[in-house]
Order: sequence, then C-alpha cells, then structure tokens
Amino acid sequence: MTKRKAIPAAVKLRLFADSVGYCQKPDCLTPLYPAELGGEKHIAEMAHIIPHGDAGPRHDEKNNTSVDSDSFENLILLCPKCHTIIDKEPETFPRPILLEWKREHLAKLSANQGIKPYDTREELREAFAARLAENKAIWKRLAPIDGSEFEYNPESEMAKLWEQRVKSVILPNHYQTQALIEINLNHATEIEREVFAEFKEHVRGLTERHVCHVAGQAIRFPKGMEEIFR
Repeated sequence: MTKRKAIPAAVKLRLFADSVGYCQKPDCLTPLYPAELGGEKHIAEMAHIIPHGDAGPRHDEKNNTSVDSDSFENLILLCPKCHTIIDKEPETFPRPILLEWKREHLAKLSANQGIKPYDTREELREAFAARLAENKAIWKRLAPIDGSEFEYNPESEMAKLWEQRVKSVILPNHYQTQALIEINLNHATEIEREVFAEFKEHVRGLTERHVCHVAGQAIRFPKGMEEIFR
C-alpha cells in the first residue's frame, strides 16, 4: 500500500483559519479546542470530501471532479462525531452539501455567536472591546519577552500556561473579533482598514505557530487595534 503524503502545513493553516476553531457542520459548531481539555489539545479532524481511493465515502462522486484529495478544496474541518456521521452516511452528505457547509460556515457561526452588523462605530467597539481587554491582560502577564511572568524555559509552567491561553482564549477571541470587524468594515476609515489588515496577519501568524506548528516570525499585535473604532 502506498503511504499517503502528509497534508501540507499551508493547507492545515487555511483549514483552521477558515473554521475559526469550530466544527464546520452548521448544526454542530462545536469548539475544536474544548474547555475540558484546557485549550492544550484540539479535537479537529480533517475530513476528506472525496476520498483518496475508490472505495471510501463519496467515491462515486470522484469522476465528477479532478481536485487533489489533500487540497484545501477537498477537506473540511470537523469534530470527531461529525466526521464519523458524514462518512457513515455519504448519501445524506454528498459533496455539494459539504462544500456548502464550508462556504456558509462563517455566516452560520456568526449568527450562532451573535456576530452581526452594527449601526454605529460605538456599538461595534463595545462588541469586541472585552475580548481585546482579556487578551491584553493575558499578554501582559504571560507573553514571551513582554510578559511579566514569562520564563525562557519552554518546559516551565508559565510557558505551558501561555501556550494553553493562546489556544483556548487569545485565538478564539481574535477569531471572533476578526469576524465582527469583517462584517462591519463599512464603519472603518482607510487607516483603520490598514490596521485591521495587520491584525489579520497577526492572527494568521499565531495560528501558524500554535495550531499548525509552523515555525516563523509572526507580526506583533498592531497597537492601532487598541484605538480602532473609538
């Protein structure tokens, strides 16, 4: 049997970023970094929409597409329960439905979490200010170099706590803030749009490092986010 190649890190990053940390089955939306695991581990599974071989779920749809099996377009991020469900019932969950889940994921998640358009800049700012404040408090205490309690020893309890807080608190807050601003960009000035673009790169960098385990230099949190939409 030919050994499968590992799914590329760039594809994993895009999948996690696209899911913003939640199962992409619209009637599930389970957090993929559950609180009971302390944010240290995720339960996400990368499910193939069209299988590698000719006998897997939805294999009969393989002739209708030339997509690479391990490409972003052919993968969806699910919790283990939903992954089992779609593979046990491929007739109920054909390729078009799974692709629709991916397309509509952010809209479904936003509605589920109360992420919506706001009439004023003040209302928008209030909607995400608490998330920014919580992240700032964690950063000031635990962040590498900057944090008051940071230790260079990667095996120290504080280093482990930092890693856990990034996954369980900072990134979920960032994802929700990003979703809020995305659907309210009509309120942003040109300068605020530039700050937001920097913020998205910051979030992408954190996701690469802490979710996909891709080494690299992430850009720092843009200071302008502390004043955006004030």
